[in-house]
Amino acid sequence: QVQLVESGGGSVQAGGSLRLSCTVSGNTAMSRCMAWFRQAPGKQREGVAALLRSRGSTYYSDSVKGRFTISRDNGENTLSLEMTSLKPEDTAMYYCAADSWCDLSSGLQSRDFAYWGQGTQVTVAS
Repeated sequence: QVQLVESGGGSVQAGGSLRLSCTVSGNTAMSRCMAWFRQAPGKQREGVAALLRSRGSTYYSDSVKGRFTISRDNGENTLSLEMTSLKPEDTAMYYCAADSWCDLSSGLQSRDFAYWGQGTQVTVAS
């Protein structure tokens, strides 16, 4: 089992920055791959960034590439998402997700992740 708790969401003006954190506890073998998804009202859940620990590989969706940075601390207890140059279209509930493995070459699918946090809201005002 893996427990995930997000924090750091809030409201910001367009062009601003936010840093999301996800505290990870439980079976670390089941969290080798970690990701951030987001879901806006009326839209499907979208995978925006992921990190595969064993290979040091990362993935970013085209919508956030160059603006968001995913990282995990050396103790592997915290997953972060540094978000810069925020846009109103980044407004969504952001979720942390984990699983034992992921294939980053084919993008991110929510069905591939077994463990989820409760989400943290990000609102970007124009």
